Amino acid sequence: MSDVAMLNRFASIKEIKTELFRKSIHMMVAFVPTMARFNLVFTFSALVLAILLYSYSEFMRISGVEISVISKITAAASRKRDTGFVFGPVTLAVGALMALMLYPEPAAAIAIYALAFGDGFSSLFGKLFGRTFIPFTGGKTYAGSTACLISVFLTTLAVSGSVRVAVIVAVSTTFFEVLPSGDLDNMLIPVGTGLVAILVM
Repeated sequence: MSDVAMLNRFASIKEIKTELFRKSIHMMVAFVPTMARFNLVFTFSALVLAILLYSYSEFMRISGVEISVISKITAAASRKRDTGFVFGPVTLAVGALMALMLYPEPAAAIAIYALAFGDGFSSLFGKLFGRTFIPFTGGKTYAGSTACLISVFLTTLAVSGSVRVAVIVAVSTTFFEVLPSGDLDNMLIPVGTGLVAILVM
């Protein structure tokens, strides 16, 4: 194996490890519906506080001052394209907040699970197995979109108990996910998915 090939392989492995770390954090948003069922006000407060603390930490990190664990986690989870303020965690928390504010249960839970698992598994499977890209999507792959479709179908079926609802929500979420929206998909997916869930349930 040539030096260039070895460097490319190591870079690819590092990129996959970063994506695994990022999406493991991303999927933690799946705890939000359970928290909200126990105490909605506390859940709202925790999400808002997380946004404020993270934003402060990011501004300090950009200024050259690390805030203990938060800055290290952000640096470890950052991708090559992430420069300056990393907005992903903010849009993730905002997306969960919007789902809770806009939709009643179980639509809010369906929307947040779509964000956690649909978007999460799409990115992971796209990195690991994606070889064929979908045109005009900014790098989305058929493998990633298939993973999104299946994961959203299963979580929606578990929540709604309806195959019809699960199919419609899964197809809609996959459409939202495949749009080239960058970190804004963290808001587009829960808002769009929650709306579809309300309409079909």
